[in-house]
Amino acid sequence: MSSDPWGRVDETGTVYVRTADGEQVVGSWQAGSPEEALAYFERKYEGLVVEIGLLEKRVKTTDLSAKDAQAAIDHIREQVDAHHAVGDLDALKVRLDKLVETVGKRREERKQQRAKQSDEARHAKEALVVEAEELAQSDQWRAAGERLRALMDTWKGLPRLDRKSDDELWHRFSHARSAFSKRRKAHFASLDAQREDARKTKERLVGEAEALSGSTDWGPTAARYRELMAEWKAAGRAQREHEDDLWNRFRGAQDVFFAARSSVFAERDAEQTENLKLKEELAEEAEKLLPIGDLKSARAAFRAINERWEAIGHVPRDARPKVEGRMHTVERALQEAEETEWRRTNPEARARAAGLTGQLQAAVDKLRGQIDQARAQGNNARADKLERELEGRQALLDQALKGLQEFGG
Repeated sequence: MSSDPWGRVDETGTVYVRTADGEQVVGSWQAGSPEEALAYFERKYEGLVVEIGLLEKRVKTTDLSAKDAQAAIDHIREQVDAHHAVGDLDALKVRLDKLVETVGKRREERKQQRAKQSDEARHAKEALVVEAEELAQSDQWRAAGERLRALMDTWKGLPRLDRKSDDELWHRFSHARSAFSKRRKAHFASLDAQREDARKTKERLVGEAEALSGSTDWGPTAARYRELMAEWKAAGRAQREHEDDLWNRFRGAQDVFFAARSSVFAERDAEQTENLKLKEELAEEAEKLLPIGDLKSARAAFRAINERWEAIGHVPRDARPKVEGRMHTVERALQEAEETEWRRTNPEARARAAGLTGQLQAAVDKLRGQIDQARAQGNNARADKLERELEGRQALLDQALKGLQEFGG
């Protein structure tokens, strides 16, 4: 028979370990000496000590989840309770109990942390919703549109709340964005109507200008052409596909009249020479507007130059194409800049892009809901499959949102 402070081997080869509850059978040893039996089971005890030590370190220094930590504790506890080792098993139980207490505290801390994060996310989303609802009433189409896109990016970066709260806040947020888009679409539809009105007005002005082009009543007809030009400017721009043709006809009718008048008033050549000098100076002033930077200020500056240009009168006929061509070059640059701005804010294309984005967003939200449901039901295989599908939909949504940004509103 052989023994040590924590165990013994009797004459039959049965190994015992001493515990607070009395001796417990560890196992039977027939392959060698009693000392070898005790050494073997003491090594098993040391293995448990090492295993507990490693687990204590993981709990203390890593983000091991409470669930995984408890599973590891239960696994080691089963081995300790089985009494298949010789050593101070009661001390190991105490260490395991302390670990359970530590893990419980960790679980509670994380629960409180998640609650805090959820509360912060809720307040953040509520603030986004309030701002979005205020922006929905804005007439600053570009600035408000850019801000709404920024709010959307912020929203996507926030964690989800409980499904009911998250859905309610998202509904308000999405409704605000939709309301803004509808108002903006109506605004640009109104602009389209204004352009159509301008086209009809300019059609009428062209008709009168062409009817006057053969008049020899020089003074009154020239005065009427000036009035027609003022009406033309006041009418605003028609659709691009009509504007240039109407202008060419309008200006062409004036050119016919004023060319005839110039041939009659040849004695005014000296005056027209001076006019040419003035217009060349204005053309030079207009050319300084290129390239177009600030469209609004450039348009206003060109309008002021053009008004002075129109007030000057005619120039020698052979010099007109060159000097007017310089002004037309600046005017075409302005028109191209305006067309670029119009294309960028085209409400129909913007509406289509917004509609696609909305559909993709709805699909992404639906998939996320299905994933949450599958996870809750423990159907991880379905959840993983839906996650892969979500990645594809999210990529499409990101592309659609990026395209939507190109419209500037």
